[in-house]
Amino acid sequence: MKNHRALALIVVALFTLALLAAGCGGDKKPATPAAPAAAAPIVLKLAETHPPDYPTTLGDKKFAELVTERSKGRIKVEVYPSSQLGEEKAAIEQVQLGALAFTRVSSGPLAEFNKPLGVFSLPYIFDSSAHMWKFLEGPDGQKMLDGLQTAKFVGLCYYDPGARSFYSTKPIKELADLKGLKFRVIQNKINMDMVAAVGASATPMPYGQVFSALQTGVIDGAENNAPSYLTSNHYQIAKYYLLDMHQRVPEVLVMSKVVWDKLSPDDQKLIKQAAVDSVKTQRELWNKFEKEAMDKVKAAGSTVTEVKDVKPWQAAVKPVIDKYRADYKDALEAIDKARK
Repeated sequence: MKNHRALALIVVALFTLALLAAGCGGDKKPATPAAPAAAAPIVLKLAETHPPDYPTTLGDKKFAELVTERSKGRIKVEVYPSSQLGEEKAAIEQVQLGALAFTRVSSGPLAEFNKPLGVFSLPYIFDSSAHMWKFLEGPDGQKMLDGLQTAKFVGLCYYDPGARSFYSTKPIKELADLKGLKFRVIQNKINMDMVAAVGASATPMPYGQVFSALQTGVIDGAENNAPSYLTSNHYQIAKYYLLDMHQRVPEVLVMSKVVWDKLSPDDQKLIKQAAVDSVKTQRELWNKFEKEAMDKVKAAGSTVTEVKDVKPWQAAVKPVIDKYRADYKDALEAIDKARK
């Protein structure tokens, strides 16, 4: 009898436990799946030769800001100024290989990788900034950007380069004063021929080596725009700046085609438009900084001489244009039409 009663109690206990377990299970909500981890942003590096406050660097930064904003943080462009990622030629090579995503570079050295851009190094092909931008923003200028894809680059936009002029450690006030002097030039053949045409000797070298070369007398001078003359501190040694304005060599913001091809069409469109939209900021900053740079170098003791008549200069360099005319026939005709 006792055994039957004990067995009954055990059955009741087990039944009660089963009911409790069922009740708890019934009240329990299904497990919520863990939220997927946020994807890490795509980080793309941009190499810049100039210092952090330079107009092209600020243009780069505006581009980076627009990319981050429009991608809602999915894509971040990191700008490395002051040649942190290498001088211009090294940066171009890294972008071509896909080791770097972007670089802002002069079309002068870029022409060594894509020949059509060499036309911009020819002297006096543009009469003014307005003439240059009319060509660059037209179909022929855009066609040249698109043509960079054959060299594994994607041309995103042009930036304002200003006008290049000669400066020296020795007094220069007219064309004849350049004879026999040694000038650093951008590393391409057209620039070497141009310097030879004005009676001087061309010494191609990376931008970052110019200051020490001026100090040691390896070169007598160089040629560049006023903002670069200031920010490079070349004005401290080469105190004679001759405003001959022999070249307007557009700056180009380029992307590696290797990196570009890995992006979605929507992200490609976003990056391209951000670059185009950054141009307005860069041009405004350039115009302001160019005026400030000229005032600063004058205040620091530089002698700035404006060339009133460029006809003798144009005559001196005409053989250079004639030498390369066949190579750049279509571009030169388009540039000429942009004058009208």
